[in-house]
Amino acid sequence: MANAVRRRTSADYSIRLGSVSKTYGSSKSAVRALDAVSIELLRGTFTAVMGPSGSGKSTFLNCAAGLDRPTSGSVWLGDVELSRLGEVELTEVRRQRIGFVFQAYNLLGSLTVEENVTLPLRLADRRIDRPFLREVLTAVGLGEHGGRRPSELSGGQQQRVAIARALITHPEVVVADEPTGALDTRSSRQVLELLRHVVDDMRQTVLMVTHDPVAASYADSVVFLADGRLAGELTRPTPEQVAARMTHLGEW
Repeated sequence: MANAVRRRTSADYSIRLGSVSKTYGSSKSAVRALDAVSIELLRGTFTAVMGPSGSGKSTFLNCAAGLDRPTSGSVWLGDVELSRLGEVELTEVRRQRIGFVFQAYNLLGSLTVEENVTLPLRLADRRIDRPFLREVLTAVGLGEHGGRRPSELSGGQQQRVAIARALITHPEVVVADEPTGALDTRSSRQVLELLRHVVDDMRQTVLMVTHDPVAASYADSVVFLADGRLAGELTRPTPEQVAARMTHLGEW
């Protein structure tokens, strides 16, 4: 007799949004950036978020990562409901359980690669796990560059430092906002391959906002937003399929 398929539980998901809405302003000038968005992201998966300008991508990312509070609805990071936390608790959760990668690398020029990577640990007064630091630097291709400063690195290498910094705290999820937006084609490909490696080999969960169909094609699934609402999803699509869907969304 075949084994029954295991029913998924909340523990299988890194991020869950339940009917999340976000409104900016009040009365007649109010703008609804998100409109009752519900989604669940499985652990160890790579999800890209796309949509036209003004579709709510940044608001979605900010709410999912605890950088902004929804007007209504719930946001869960693992077993913690972010939308119920106070500011101090929320800051602690972001620092310890979410890794951030932005278009701007946000590295400190006076610090070495190793010092930039371990900065979140030092700010939290946490012990630096040297073997894991070496593992992370090797994983991002910077094992021999720990003593260098950002000015001695290419743009792609600097973004790799930012990814290593996001990984060093063993986060629940890595949130990437246009991580290849400032890079040339070759460096972009290397960073995207690294994010794919982070998911496949390090079992991390990655949530990425991008405007680039090629970047989105590296993800396991691409979620589309339009006018603050979910507007479909593609699983392991080609860049051409993503571009076609985006063209359709422009008329949506």
